[in-house]
Amino acid sequence: MAIAKVIEVISSSTTGFEDAVSSGISKAAETVDNIEGAWVKDTKVTVSDGKISEWRVILSITFIVK
Repeated sequence: MAIAKVIEVISSSTTGFEDAVSSGISKAAETVDNIEGAWVKDTKVTVSDGKISEWRVILSITFIVK
């Protein structure tokens, strides 16, 4: 029987949502093994001078516990 655990990660990027998701998963994978998937719970942008300056995502990352 497998046991899964979910952690929540907030990640940001200056280039877009896809990069924010990718960097969040990559950073989590540095310390968490057996990542099985991720769910984007929420998205947000930061605006500066009328333009998007940062994209942010909240990720729920699922991994299998050994």
